[in-house]
This record gives sequence, C-alpha cells and structure tokens, in this order.
Amino acid sequence: MGGKDISEKILEGYNDVFSDIVNVLLFDGKEVLLPDELEDQAPRSYYKTDGKLHEMERDVAKRWKKGNIRIACVGIENQTNPDPDMPLRVMGYDGVEYRAQLLADHTAGKNRYPVVTLVLYFGHKKHWDQPLRLKERLDIPPEFEPYVNDYKVNLFEVAYLTHEQVELFRSDFRVVADYFVQKREKNDYHPEPLALKHVHETLQLLSVMSDDQRFEAVYQDDAEGGIRNMCDVLDRIEQKGRREGRQEGELEAKRDMAVSLAKMGISIEDIAKAAKVSVDEVKQWLDLECCLVK
Repeated sequence: MGGKDISEKILEGYNDVFSDIVNVLLFDGKEVLLPDELEDQAPRSYYKTDGKLHEMERDVAKRWKKGNIRIACVGIENQTNPDPDMPLRVMGYDGVEYRAQLLADHTAGKNRYPVVTLVLYFGHKKHWDQPLRLKERLDIPPEFEPYVNDYKVNLFEVAYLTHEQVELFRSDFRVVADYFVQKREKNDYHPEPLALKHVHETLQLLSVMSDDQRFEAVYQDDAEGGIRNMCDVLDRIEQKGRREGRQEGELEAKRDMAVSLAKMGISIEDIAKAAKVSVDEVKQWLDLECCLVK
C-alpha cells in the first residue's frame, strides 16, 4: 500500500480490526480469531541473495496463538489496482515466513504452522482482471506444465461485498467496506451514524484507498477531536467546502477590483491597501490581466 509512513499504524494493524476482517471474509463472521490471541509480526522480512540483504514488506501480518502455541500467520495486503504479479508477490511473502520457521528452529518434527495471505482489493470501478494463480502468470512450456506447482491468491473485492457481508463486520472496517460498496453501486456515499473507534486510521485508509485527500485533511483540521462518526466527517467536508468557496469568491472580487482600479490609474500600493493584500499579490493579479501598472 503506497502513501503510508511505516512508523504509523494502519487500520488493519489493530487486533480488533484485523481479527474482524479475517473472521468475516474467511469464516462468514464466526469468531475464530480473537483479538487477544494475535501478536504482531514484523511486516518487514529479509532474504539474502548474491551476497546482499534484500527487503520485502507486507502491509500487515500477525501470528495467531493459543497459549504458547502458534497456529497460523496471517497477512493482509491492500490493493487499489489489479497487479498481474500478485501471485508471485504473495508467494514471496508466504515463502519468507515459512523460511523463518526453518531458521528459527531446526528441530526435527517441530510443529510448523500455515501462512495465509488475504489480498483486499478496493477498486470500485471494475473487477480484478489479473491472474490469481501462479500458473496463470507464467509462460509454461507444455512439457513442464505437469511439474509446475500452482499457488493461489486469496482475493477479496471489498467494493463487491454483499450488504449482508458488510453488516457482519463489527469493527471500523465496516465503515470502510460500506463506503466502497456504496461508491460502486451509486457513486455516492450516505454514511450510517456508527461510532468510530480508530478515527484517524479509518480516515487515513479511506484517503489512501480512494485517493480522496479530503478524509485525511478533515482529520488534520479537527483540532478539537470532535469527529465521532462518518456523518461528522461529511459535515466537516461540506463546511470546509463552503468556507473555501466563500474565500475564493472574496478573492475573486478583490482581483476584479484591483484590475478596475489599475485601469483607472490607481497605484499598485494604493490598490494593495484597498484590497488588504500585499503589493506582490496585486502585481500577480495584474500580470494575469496583462495590465501591469508601473
């Protein structure tokens, strides 16, 4: 997922959200994973080749434990656009985790746990149209086809979830899923007044995945921390839009006044005083109108 500072926690990094996503998408809402059974797995993994250390980075990864026994490692990858190399990427992420198990304990018969990766696709204008299996991506000679192992991508198209599936979510991810489903269905969004637990991270994910910076901007402008739900978010977006519209209207009126006064021979300094702006700004306006007064 692009546009994210690795020092910040993304929404799926919270155990309540992570377990909710896995339980809904893999187990139809049944509580198989519990938040307190999850431990963070470093999203960065390293492998060595050609004598050099290389880095692979997941969006989010967690290990599922029962007591002191690790049961599985689950990763989540966010995608805004279909990626033809997704099977290779997922296979690489999972392979690094399996290799880590080998390096951590060489004991014969040591219990090994599975690695599962969920790819969340947030595109709402079209379905995913790229390979979801390794064999679909490779150019395999017919002679080798029976001997090439396949690898499947567990893809979930968030915008194409059913309303029944969306309602199964209990965390803030319900708001995210509902937003993209509505954008796909009617290219509009009417929020439910559901309380948000992780306000900043929810707005940040919406901002990055929808490429709409207004969500992030609203949070940055909310110095008093009064945002409780998406209804509050849309209210603030509308208020900000109205303010910016008024400011732009006032600025346009000042530009028109400056041009008129310049044509009357009024000095730039006096125009700046009348418009309550700097002399440089007046010069820029007049340059645009090709009537600079010296």
